[in-house]
Amino acid sequence: MSAATPQTSAESTSAPVYKRKALFAAAVGYGLDGFDLLILSFALGGIIATFGLSDVEAGSLSTITLFGAVLGGIIFGSLADRCGRVRVLTWTVLIFAVFTGLSSIAQGYWDMAAYRFIAGIGIGGEFGIGMALAAEAVPANQRARATSWVGVGFQIGVFAAAIVSAPVIALWGWRALFVIGLFPAIFAFVIRRGVEEPDKFVQSQRGRAAGESGGPSESEDSSESAGAPDLPTFGAKIRALVKDKGTVKISFALIVLSTVQNFGYFGIIAWLPNYLSEKMDLGVTKGSLWTAVTVIGMLAGILIFGQVADRLGRRPAFWIFQAGAIVSILVYSQMTDPTALLIGGFFMGAFANGMLGGHGALLAEMYPTQVRATAQNVIFNIGRALGGLAPVVIALLADTFGFAFALALLPTIYIIQFLAMFLLPEKRGIELE
Repeated sequence: MSAATPQTSAESTSAPVYKRKALFAAAVGYGLDGFDLLILSFALGGIIATFGLSDVEAGSLSTITLFGAVLGGIIFGSLADRCGRVRVLTWTVLIFAVFTGLSSIAQGYWDMAAYRFIAGIGIGGEFGIGMALAAEAVPANQRARATSWVGVGFQIGVFAAAIVSAPVIALWGWRALFVIGLFPAIFAFVIRRGVEEPDKFVQSQRGRAAGESGGPSESEDSSESAGAPDLPTFGAKIRALVKDKGTVKISFALIVLSTVQNFGYFGIIAWLPNYLSEKMDLGVTKGSLWTAVTVIGMLAGILIFGQVADRLGRRPAFWIFQAGAIVSILVYSQMTDPTALLIGGFFMGAFANGMLGGHGALLAEMYPTQVRATAQNVIFNIGRALGGLAPVVIALLADTFGFAFALALLPTIYIIQFLAMFLLPEKRGIELE
């Protein structure tokens, strides 16, 4: 098969209608993830009061959810590489919806932790599968923008949670927030009926089927020439992420990037509503509004990042936003005026979380189709698990030194992320393997 053939085929499935459907499904799937994680943040005050938990115990519920996401990422990433992006995305949404709904009937810390862990398993599949679907559905020169739109879906979910949480809690209490989590189950069926698998995945499956039957396969030949033989088993897919020194270096760098991305995000968002409403005396309603402005900044940052990454390259885009995150978080941590907090929150959100969509493009470009969803989910969710320690770390630091001090320490982690970018090759505009 010539190098041009896959590109032509990919463009046929990247027709405007298909691209919109695929990106919508991926974005909404990941948006449910964002909605769930922020309603937990807003519900923490009620959960603490109802069950008599400490701040550290309450913060651990976010961490437990993210640990579940690691397991879900590993399981569903592998399944998505074998059974299909769209089909497995449907399964993850159903699991997430059911166990988010069950969280509303929790009677104490331990059953709440169990529901959150299993909901996290569903959540864990949504990032990697959605990002793989988006990356495979568009031409190479639009990849960062496509995966950024999936990241925008996450932020819209977070924004929706920030808007509805205060009135829902005021009217019906914190349990009602988790009842809302049942509704995404309906969307799972919409995903399955309305979106086909991308050609990149279909071609990979045909090559695998031909290989298993013993027949020659052009797709298989092109994979082998790229150093990516057919990998039908879970163990083989995991080993492919560390198959040689070059791949180990790439996987390590991406784990560092994902860990910092998630630590920074969850370190800010898990306690920001509580900090603004209680420590800064803004109250629940204003705290919700101020948080929503920060989330709008995150949304704007993701859109801008996609444009910069597709035009200037992955490295320049990450370096610009990493520098911005260092400065904006440090400045925000010193603010006390409500107006300054409102404006500063927008810029902090834009830089600290603008890089989210870029992780989807980077991960898609570094691994072949046979292991793309596995790599997306395993690596990003390892980062989510490690980064998920942020709510507990921030709580421990805040108990001793105050939230402002804990927030002021966050910029140091972006220096590590800045250095990790040197380990990654630049693949802007290059067709996926």
